[in-house]
Amino acid sequence: MMKQSQITYWCHEVIRSQAKKGGVYIDATMGNGNDTLMLCELAGEVGEVFAFDIQEQAVEATRILLEKHEVTTKYHLILDGHENMDNYVQWGSVDAICFNFGYLPGGDHEIATKPSTSIVAIQKGLELLKAGGMMSLCVYSGGDTGFEEKDCILNYLKELPSKQYTVIVNQYFNRGNNPPMPIFIFKK
Repeated sequence: MMKQSQITYWCHEVIRSQAKKGGVYIDATMGNGNDTLMLCELAGEVGEVFAFDIQEQAVEATRILLEKHEVTTKYHLILDGHENMDNYVQWGSVDAICFNFGYLPGGDHEIATKPSTSIVAIQKGLELLKAGGMMSLCVYSGGDTGFEEKDCILNYLKELPSKQYTVIVNQYFNRGNNPPMPIFIFKK
């Protein structure tokens, strides 16, 4: 498979092309740290990254990845749910936010994001974004996680006021087996 067709590669490229370098970024679902690492590269020496996860395994994997890459960006690995990100980050200060909805790759499939906390996290994330900021959402559904979260997210996003946000929902058109759905939100 070509690298460019992987959802994470595509989302990273869109973020790099749109987000201001040296800004403030949030990885709302830390996972194994790949989004955190990309955001740290974007932040450079002057920016700042906040990364959230509810699993100690994710925090530890991310810490190891950042140390391996000798990241010098100011970053915060926070063992807390993404629905609480507003307790750590100032409203209207964030340039870009990354989400991956589902479960930690290689982790316990019983521990996955939930519609109730995910919608709250998206709502708070939109308030944390600066005007001109963006949010990337990778929505994994089917299999272990089902479709409830995907449906809730799409229903919520459809109601966002178009004068304040541009929402772009993408899909893999010729792939079976419930492929992930990349979504981008731009705050006007």
